[in-house]
Amino acid sequence: MRNLNREILCVILGGGAGSRLYPLTARRSKPAVPLAGKYRLIDIPVSNCLNSGYNRIFVLTQFNSASLNRHIKNCYHFDSFSQGFVDILAAEQTPTNKDWFQGTADAVRQTMTRLDEYDYNYVLILSGDQLYQMDLAAFLAQHIELNSELTIATIPVTAEDATGYGIMKVNQNHEIERFIEKPSKAELGDWQSDVSDAYAKEKKNYLASMGIYLFKKETLKQLFALNPTEHDFGKGIIPFAINKFYKVHSFAYNGYWEDIGTIRSFFEANLELAMPLPRFNLYDSRNPVFTRSRMLSPTKILGTACTHALVGDGCIINAKEVSQSVIGIRSRIGRGSVVKKTIMLGMDTYENLEDVLSHKIIPMGIGEDCYIENAIIDINCRIGNNVTIKGSTALENIETETYCVVDGIVVLKKSVNIPSGTKIGAD
Repeated sequence: MRNLNREILCVILGGGAGSRLYPLTARRSKPAVPLAGKYRLIDIPVSNCLNSGYNRIFVLTQFNSASLNRHIKNCYHFDSFSQGFVDILAAEQTPTNKDWFQGTADAVRQTMTRLDEYDYNYVLILSGDQLYQMDLAAFLAQHIELNSELTIATIPVTAEDATGYGIMKVNQNHEIERFIEKPSKAELGDWQSDVSDAYAKEKKNYLASMGIYLFKKETLKQLFALNPTEHDFGKGIIPFAINKFYKVHSFAYNGYWEDIGTIRSFFEANLELAMPLPRFNLYDSRNPVFTRSRMLSPTKILGTACTHALVGDGCIINAKEVSQSVIGIRSRIGRGSVVKKTIMLGMDTYENLEDVLSHKIIPMGIGEDCYIENAIIDINCRIGNNVTIKGSTALENIETETYCVVDGIVVLKKSVNIPSGTKIGAD
């Protein structure tokens, strides 16, 4: 019997500098950004692969990759009989190439010699900064059934959203007839495709590329050979393949999908996970999200009113109130504090109890009688007592030594000290 799992290699793109997620990407790559109190963004595509039966996975890294490399090394281990792996392929200079990765296609092109050390027929290319749950086995099954040379995962979007994506014109046979990258509204005229009645009612008549591609190995190599100077899939390789009449098909995805590309999208996607029935299901036993097992103690909550809160392991919470918030691992919140619509990314380690009780330093976490709202608190921040941090859309985007304001959200930078009595943001 044919074992398709042995015919596919998965390649997860680690992304570029991640400037739109700054300051969360000041010291880490986008896929290493923490998510939902205990995970990292990279855990999502890796889990999708593993849940689909694919366990030969490469992660391509370049910018600020140390924490991502460490997470993957500490997390994804397979027994010696499975032949599975999650390996890092870092950008490297070689005798024939002195450049770093110049784009999505160039990153894969430069690593093809590493991929060719394995037996495979298909290359599945994924993004490292998206939130979704997809049956990738169904993706491959359609690719084989239609004898596709390239299959692109697509999702319906509105005209307003279409300007931010690559848009496909797809016929009833799933064939992609045309492709346009980030069109203006004036260019959208006849780019509508057939979608379900439910999506049509929501005016989601345009099929956007999700940045998830499945190639036949020989097709990918041929496209690289014919386009030696093209650096990106969306801008160069895919339009070429469609225009030259390769067999390019759409795989229609109808579930939840979020591109975590901005501070606002990161903020809203995380807070939704704390709601009773979020669109992304962290509690699906058939599709678990895998991450590093840290063996932390249970979270301790002492007299706190918690409403719509997602709390990671190992926290100590004495707060008066925590609502509509995501609290990361090992977080500490002091007595009398109120935390609303806030994401705490947590702490890397616990502090020595004697140091905390000595009052010589501001302990990591949130102190007593603080008010925090519309904020993101990066890892290992120290917030003193009686501190007010309140984001608002009325605030202008700014950057200081200790924090940024982005789209009305106050983002504390990693490991900063906020002295007692400090007031940041709106009154």
